[in-house]
Amino acid sequence: MPLEVITTISPSTNQPVLTRNGLSDSDVALLPAISTQAFNAFRLTSLQERQAIVKKALNLINEKQNVLAKELTEQMGRPIAYTAKEITTAVTRGEYLLKISGDALKDTEGEPEKGFKRYIRKTPIGPVLILFAWNYPYLILVNSLIPALLAGNSVIIKPSPQTPTIAEQMQYIFYQAGLPEKVIQYFHCGSLTRLESIVRSPQIKLVCFTGSVAGGLQVQRAAADRVVPVGLELGGKDPAYIREDVDVKWAAEEIVDGAVFNSGQSCCSIERVYVAESIHDDFISAVQDVLKSYKLGDPFDQSTNVGPVVSKKSADIIKAHVKDAIAKCAIDSTPENHSFASPPVAGNYIKPTLLTGVTHDMDIMNEETFGPIIPVMKVGNDEEAVRLMNDSEFGLTASIWTKDAAKGEELVEQVEAGTVFINRCDFPSPVS
Repeated sequence: MPLEVITTISPSTNQPVLTRNGLSDSDVALLPAISTQAFNAFRLTSLQERQAIVKKALNLINEKQNVLAKELTEQMGRPIAYTAKEITTAVTRGEYLLKISGDALKDTEGEPEKGFKRYIRKTPIGPVLILFAWNYPYLILVNSLIPALLAGNSVIIKPSPQTPTIAEQMQYIFYQAGLPEKVIQYFHCGSLTRLESIVRSPQIKLVCFTGSVAGGLQVQRAAADRVVPVGLELGGKDPAYIREDVDVKWAAEEIVDGAVFNSGQSCCSIERVYVAESIHDDFISAVQDVLKSYKLGDPFDQSTNVGPVVSKKSADIIKAHVKDAIAKCAIDSTPENHSFASPPVAGNYIKPTLLTGVTHDMDIMNEETFGPIIPVMKVGNDEEAVRLMNDSEFGLTASIWTKDAAKGEELVEQVEAGTVFINRCDFPSPVS
């Protein structure tokens, strides 16, 4: 099989910005063996030594945040006004993981009994394969990379072809911080066959994947031939329920931000909105007011709120979902906004779109859209809202918006999602 040439296309211009060469089959096959050799030495280091390396690396990441932010904007299209925040959030998350590592990795004492000493010891397992997405690449990578290194494991990382420099930057920074060579390796790959081959390697002891449902299923199938833990964080169709007691203007501002930030390209973006019937019209009017102030445009313009979506393929999916909804009698209630009507010509620009009159017969309320779309549906009461929120194959996060915290907590227990917020959404907490 010939070597891959992997090209990163700018979302804002649809022009190539980077190319990277993939590895040959034989070179990919060598990665786990090299990682195992590095692991056998690195596992003997003390936790204190590893903590010192991670602490220094986090400081170096923070110092380079402006360079890293510019690369992110160029490669994945998030407005430059917001990309540095991902870097600082990733560092804060890393600092939290560093802070708890002593307690997390210490021995767990067993039941005392005269003449015996019992304990459970956490030991490193070996090479960890981390496959991570482009939409929040530093934050996603830190979630797996920092714990793996603190525990004494070696790591092989594969970035998305959309954001290749993240792996390169992180390896370089950790080597600067004193990490022994080959403890972190990376490779660029767009070939499913090559990716499956490394997942199947018996020297890989843990696989961490963040990305699409389809990609996660491919990784799971590749790993199914052997006993190996696989961690998957996949898609979402996250609902928000706006109860009748909210401050409508405030809720509208929060919902628009939760649905449109990063052009709606967050695993935990709001993708479905259920609003109490009694405040529905006021809420729609408030959302329209918020959208009038947003600016769609060049991501390198500091005044831009919303940049392009990542690819033409993504744009086509979003447009298809909107078209399907309108064909089934949804209404495009997006207010007039000059920037929405006249975005830059070359890129994958999708206007923030407010849809009303939606139903669960529409793709927009069932399939992951991953774009800046706000579909709003009336509900008559809490019971109907919860039923509709749970009417999904996805279950990453959900949110309930109410002044009645006790009622909100009661509803939380009924919502089927991994994380349920009250009066907050799509929040990447650095400390959880």
